[in-house]
Amino acid sequence: MRDNHIVISDAERDELIRRAEATPKVHGRPAVVYHYSEDGTITRFTPQRAPSNPSHPPAVWTIDAEHAPLYWFPRHCPRISVWAYDDEQQQRLSELFQTEASRVCATETIWIDPMRAAHLYEYRFDAARFAPWAGADGQYIVGEVVRPDEVVVLDDLLSLHADAEVELRFTPKLGRLMDDMLASGLPFGFVRIRDARR
Repeated sequence: MRDNHIVISDAERDELIRRAEATPKVHGRPAVVYHYSEDGTITRFTPQRAPSNPSHPPAVWTIDAEHAPLYWFPRHCPRISVWAYDDEQQQRLSELFQTEASRVCATETIWIDPMRAAHLYEYRFDAARFAPWAGADGQYIVGEVVRPDEVVVLDDLLSLHADAEVELRFTPKLGRLMDDMLASGLPFGFVRIRDARR
């Protein structure tokens, strides 16, 4: 009999992630792309090799506005998100996650105070200098040094989510909700899961 606290097995989880990674990613043509950091002193961005993707050539990584809410968190904060692109997905999102929002983001309850205290810096770039990265929805990369066109300080991350009509959830552990997101068949994103509570 399956444990009521487990939605899917490790093998099922791996297969769902494999399938999601094989799905063509959605990219528009934004005018501006963003990079978020707790360091507000960066004047130039040098291509780096991503620790989570060491085989990829060094790049400067950015995100479009539609997918930016997953980065409105302190750097080391584990977080997950699920969202809808169209009416059919919105209906499924509303039914499965009991929400009227088109995006749900979640993190652990221990991150409430750090989120309240955090100051993020939103570095803005002309998207024409970047190319879409096929590996994830809304991500754009460039393999050369770039300088931001503008830097904006974000000092109220909770209100930032609320103003964007993103449903922000806090839960003691992310495992069950992460499994629900994976099993939903909807677009999803996970960041810093290796830092999540076990």
